[in-house]
Amino acid sequence: MAFRRRTKSYPLFSQEFVIHNHADIGFCLVLCVLIGLMFEVTAKTAFLFILPQYNVSVPTADSETVHYHYGPKDLVTILFYIFITIILHAVVQEYILDKISKRLHLSKVKHSKFNESGQLVVFHLSSVIWCFYVVVTEGYLTNPRSLWEDYPHVYLPWPGPPSLLHTSPRFLPLSLGNSTFMDCFSGLQEEIPRQLQYICLYLVHIAGAYLLNLSRLGLILLLLQYSTEFLFHMARLFYFADENNEKLFNAWAAVFGVTRLFILTLAVLAIGFGLARMENQAFDPEKGNFNTLFCRLCMLLLVCAAQAWLMWRFIHSQLRHWREYWNEQSAKRRVPPAPRLPARLIKRESGYHENGVVKAENGTSPRTKKLKSP
Repeated sequence: MAFRRRTKSYPLFSQEFVIHNHADIGFCLVLCVLIGLMFEVTAKTAFLFILPQYNVSVPTADSETVHYHYGPKDLVTILFYIFITIILHAVVQEYILDKISKRLHLSKVKHSKFNESGQLVVFHLSSVIWCFYVVVTEGYLTNPRSLWEDYPHVYLPWPGPPSLLHTSPRFLPLSLGNSTFMDCFSGLQEEIPRQLQYICLYLVHIAGAYLLNLSRLGLILLLLQYSTEFLFHMARLFYFADENNEKLFNAWAAVFGVTRLFILTLAVLAIGFGLARMENQAFDPEKGNFNTLFCRLCMLLLVCAAQAWLMWRFIHSQLRHWREYWNEQSAKRRVPPAPRLPARLIKRESGYHENGVVKAENGTSPRTKKLKSP
């Protein structure tokens, strides 16, 4: 990873150079943006990378509240947060994961999975804390009707846009920069399709919730999903540390099914029933209103298909795990026990032993004495 002295150099702008120095490249770009804030000429351009640009001041009884909206300039902000996350990924890899993996002595495949789970544990933990803070402060848990009331939710308070806008780019480099890039370089191409499937699945759902102004519902669903993923990757880290430790996998299996049920229930409740009863059901992209029958059916179909696909993969992996376990147990039963060597028959001399000397029944030695010649 970055921030490490290397004895081997790679050609400039080659694939190996970018893979091994992507954190240093990102750090240089972030440093250029921060330096741009110091000068008046470049400060306006530098602020495009740091803060959301589409803000609206709403007057209140005490003061003004600033709300935000999305737009094309947010792509620049997303790019900046991608570089920030790449740097954080390199710091976690360098100072935490590499030191732990050296003590475990893992194989090449397990080492790649250990790094992936270690990075995603940090990401999911921070995302769970962030989403939970927004959900509690905005009162979405105490008032579930706020998930569909006053739709479209065009303007959001400050914690809202970063929670959805910045989780999507944060997930992308953590998976691509840590797993896909390094797996491509180390020859683990079989891991790349699986990682890309989950990356695309996350990005489609997050972008759909953000662009269709369903950010409140998206926050709740992300909180449930990230909590489950955090538990799974924690279980995998404990398994790499001790292969006999599988209790967290059992807890994750139970939580996984319950999470799928909660996500489907919330999606049907908010989209199928809540938005269907709203008066304003006209398609108006300028005002951010996508509350039509066709849009609702597409959203429900997407959520249900994703949850069904995840559940099918979960059941398939569990059945394969149980099949391998029972095959291993049956193979142990079929192995015949090691044959015992037959005891050798020892021909004992008549009499008994006394102090290591064979005695005859009458107490004399059974051995005949040689007569000396006169």
